[in-house]
Amino acid sequence: MTAPPLAVAVDLDGTLLRSDLTVSARTRAALAAVEDSGALLVLVTGRPPRWITPVSSQTDHRGLAICANGALLFDLHTEQVVGADLLSVEVLSETVGLLRGKIPGLAFAVEYGAEFAHEAAYPVAAAHRRHDVRMVTEPALLGRAAAKLLIRHAERDSEDLLAEVSGLVAGRVEVTHSTPIGPGLLEVSAAGVSKASALARLCARHGIPAEDVVAFGDMPNDLPMLAWAGRAYAMANSHPQVLDLIEGRAPSNDSDGVAVVLEGLFARP
Repeated sequence: MTAPPLAVAVDLDGTLLRSDLTVSARTRAALAAVEDSGALLVLVTGRPPRWITPVSSQTDHRGLAICANGALLFDLHTEQVVGADLLSVEVLSETVGLLRGKIPGLAFAVEYGAEFAHEAAYPVAAAHRRHDVRMVTEPALLGRAAAKLLIRHAERDSEDLLAEVSGLVAGRVEVTHSTPIGPGLLEVSAAGVSKASALARLCARHGIPAEDVVAFGDMPNDLPMLAWAGRAYAMANSHPQVLDLIEGRAPSNDSDGVAVVLEGLFARP
């Protein structure tokens, strides 16, 4: 029998969470078995900490969360940020200035972790207009170090926009996306920061090599993490690019795919 992994890394949306954003009782039990075994449990997500509380309350506050695509480390037991790797004010300003000059029609927002700020042209859905979301001028938008820069374009899809933006900012920042349909939305992190880099650093701190890590994901922003982990699973509902590149398969998120795999890896005696 294959030895259980020493760390489990799980994306949230489209992976751990069902389509209705709930965590099933079966999945909660599987996560409990991971942590009870002594393995490191890590939720790895593009979500900021301010969007993690509804998840941590469903998972009994277990494990750590790598948030904002690797920029923030959040302790789910205490609900505190315990590490950060941010975009500096200088890099934010340079990146926005460069892209505004090259691609018409872009709109920008910034995720700080506990707050979200956007310029007037950046659309915010009614459901997301909360106390921690505010509209600001460009100087205010770019005046603080940030976890993520978000870029929207109403007339281009994410993959088309990603190709152009990546070419313009290569080496300056990291760019990815997790929205295969609808108007283009890109997520920008500091250079060298990704789900994979944050997970690798956390595992190194705990003395866990890549070969002892199992990871689950469904979208292109999960690919570096899935490529790094010794065992990687693409959800059955994954983006076609993920299904093409990742050999391991888990049932869909709505079929508790993560739990199905973890039950086999952490079988109770």
